[in-house]
Amino acid sequence: MTDTAVGATLKQRWSASRWLVLSLVVVIAVATLITYLTAPRFGGPMDPGSTSPDGTHALVTLLREHGVDVVEAQDVAAAESAARPGTLIVVLQTLQHLDDDVLRRLSSLPGDRLLVAPSTRTREALAPHITVAGSVPFGGAEPGCDLREATRAGAVALGVSDEYEAVEDFPITRCYDGALVRYTDDGRNVTVVGSGDFMVNGGLLTEGNAALAMNLAGAAPRVIWYAPQKRQGESDAGAEIADLIPPAVRWIVIQLFLTIALVALWRGRRLGPLVAERMPVVVRASETVEGRGRLYRSRRARDRAATALRTATLQRLLPRLGLSINAEPPAVVQAVAARSGQHPETLAHTLFGPPPQTDDDLVHLARELDNIERQVAQS
Repeated sequence: MTDTAVGATLKQRWSASRWLVLSLVVVIAVATLITYLTAPRFGGPMDPGSTSPDGTHALVTLLREHGVDVVEAQDVAAAESAARPGTLIVVLQTLQHLDDDVLRRLSSLPGDRLLVAPSTRTREALAPHITVAGSVPFGGAEPGCDLREATRAGAVALGVSDEYEAVEDFPITRCYDGALVRYTDDGRNVTVVGSGDFMVNGGLLTEGNAALAMNLAGAAPRVIWYAPQKRQGESDAGAEIADLIPPAVRWIVIQLFLTIALVALWRGRRLGPLVAERMPVVVRASETVEGRGRLYRSRRARDRAATALRTATLQRLLPRLGLSINAEPPAVVQAVAARSGQHPETLAHTLFGPPPQTDDDLVHLARELDNIERQVAQS
């Protein structure tokens, strides 16, 4: 009788608590799902899947909500397969370098083009009828043209941008003091804007930025969004090393790892203290810098070199100025101007301006950055 009573008591307790346990499991599962769906997704600049301030997830989502078919092309092969007449190809400048073969393949695709903050090589290949005439400083700007996309958006804050002009008096439409241009060539509209700050997640809410971004990127019912986050042009097939390994080899490797893990558990023992060993080779920092500089020079990557110089300077300046790494460019410029006494527009051009066009301009930029850093340090 005692065993029966004990068994009945346990069953009663489980019957009373099982709904509580089930409810707790459901709450945990729902909370985990919500956390996963709402967690920020980080990525590179102009990445359509990134919710960070320099991503474009918000703009791509708005375009899709307004009925635009946005195709996210991770490489040039995906852009080629999705391209067709009547499609708008949006080429956004990222940290990845586009070689001549990729640019040649992009130039042969049908449809209109929208180039956002293009590098010199990209602009020369995809918009050969314009050239850089200078830069447009910080602040809001009125359209100053009759381009419908610009007039509907009104004043925008493009940030520091390249200023474009026509080559050999080719007919073009210039808006926002030359930061936005458009021309028609061979039945195709080619639009170039010198800055992408108005399109990213952190810049859409400023003045008419969202309207201009929607008007430019949503000009066609189908848009190919080409913002490469991986190195382009090295393999047309797109195959990875893992794709070339036979399936049998993978199972052998898995079994080998399991065997090693079992042996490690069997023979495992407590490790002793770490033993310091001398490095076999010591590479001086000057040699590393010189080698990287020669690599940039061999590829004529003045834009990459200028970005590296400006990034390093800002990383050293921001702690001295009491600013965080996420500080906006206008705040950085004002803080540096207060410490150095230089004009804000000059500082904006030096710290956040367009890439230099010649090697002499790059050397001059390096000297100006060093001068700014020295003035801030001595103030």
